[in-house]
Amino acid sequence: MLVKTFGSAVYGVDAATITVEVSVGGGGSGETKLNYFMVGLPDNAVRESWHRMETAIKESDYHMPRQKIVINLSPADIRKEGTSYDLPMAVGILGASGQIAPEELGKYIIMGELSLDGSILPIKGALPIAIQARKEKFKGFILPKQNAREAAIVNQIDIIGVETLGEVIEFLEGKKAITPTVIDTRAEFADNMEKSEFDFSDVKGQENIKRALEIAAAGGHNVILIGPPGAGKTMLAKRFPTILPPLSLNEALETTKIHSVAGKLAKNSSLIYSRPFRAPHHTVSDVALVGGGSNPHPGEISLAHNGVLFLDELPEFKRTVLEVMRQPMEERRVTIARSKMSVTYPASFLLMASMNPCPCGFYNHPEKECVCAPGVVQKYLNKISGPLMDRIDLHVEVTPVSFNELSSERRSENSAKIRERVIKAREIQEKRFKGKEGLYCNAQMEPKMVQEICVIGDTAKNLLNRAMQKLNLSARAYDRIIKVSRTIADLAGSEDIKTEHLAEALQFRSLDREDWAM
Repeated sequence: MLVKTFGSAVYGVDAATITVEVSVGGGGSGETKLNYFMVGLPDNAVRESWHRMETAIKESDYHMPRQKIVINLSPADIRKEGTSYDLPMAVGILGASGQIAPEELGKYIIMGELSLDGSILPIKGALPIAIQARKEKFKGFILPKQNAREAAIVNQIDIIGVETLGEVIEFLEGKKAITPTVIDTRAEFADNMEKSEFDFSDVKGQENIKRALEIAAAGGHNVILIGPPGAGKTMLAKRFPTILPPLSLNEALETTKIHSVAGKLAKNSSLIYSRPFRAPHHTVSDVALVGGGSNPHPGEISLAHNGVLFLDELPEFKRTVLEVMRQPMEERRVTIARSKMSVTYPASFLLMASMNPCPCGFYNHPEKECVCAPGVVQKYLNKISGPLMDRIDLHVEVTPVSFNELSSERRSENSAKIRERVIKAREIQEKRFKGKEGLYCNAQMEPKMVQEICVIGDTAKNLLNRAMQKLNLSARAYDRIIKVSRTIADLAGSEDIKTEHLAEALQFRSLDREDWAM
């Protein structure tokens, strides 16, 4: 007897429906040798499912047929990977052997890994699978209960969370009613979007640094913090997401989709409500950072999509690792090509980096003396390539906080107030770039657009000319300074870029000065 069930495979951040064809018959019932055959490019994890399925079926008070069993995973030219095909194949075997009625099997996408006792373990990619199931008009999606809330973000489809193989069979035969999991996505999103354990009011002093981060958040500018150990670089970085505009519902869905594919969502969770903050260690490999592997998976830059990627101690990262970020930073996506497939992951993130000014950490320190030999500071900075530094708009020098500031009981401005100003500036940019696809903030402007939009007067132009000559600023700093000036003007609610806006932007290009490391 031939029975079809339906599963799904995830490629990139999208899913494709897999038809699981199960044929049982052709062997004698008295045979002890099991004739199992699986075709359709299964990997080792899928092939090993025979042992899991046989034991789980027995533990659920059913029997594994002693006849020839052929399973075809269609389309047969796409490689099937992972353990989540256990459940649709086991259900298909029971249907094809006549142990359960097969009428309802074709109405559902079924996914789950089987434990030996028949319980069902969580899967990766439940959200994109649910989206594809709704698109193909399946009645429902049967999946592990731990993934039900994640999939229930998708409406107009029944999300059936189950815990055991026996429970699945009883549901399909109509012996047990399971209430579909339902989530009011918009209400839950609104209730959770403001929660955060960090706040800028925790930071003593550093008002100039907070101002720089406000500018970075308002214009989507990449930023690097340069300062000695203990100056507060990491503390500031962790609080940076709290002043970014809150995720829109579409951004939250897009971000959740990536984390679902990577298996990074917590059990029984649904949406990601706050912007991601990823901080990989400096020993990270290029594959872990940008994604890849024999079975391509999202890297840190994709997990930071719509959020912040924080690289602490930037010069300590391997140069090859940093260089692979250059193209994704420009295109805001990363494409991983293999001989038989190519997948694309979104990677629109704000890069925030920090570094010591020199190996000992005390170059330009107001109190401690740098012990590095001549030329060592410049050599340390040269670990970061010019093209990568060219993509960082704000260079912010962080100085240690004085005792008076640390001991002061005066509360600093909280994140909520800073965020209000950032949101207003982003609203101005949203109107400015309306109709321009993929363009949301000032940092994303191309050079031609900078010339059209960021017009500066003669007085400001003369100031910029003098500054570039006096400070020996490089030519690549020009566009960055203009973009940052436009953001400062937006924060001030000014239609024009004024001299004071340009003057403030100029102070954030420290590393472009040729004499900085002298």
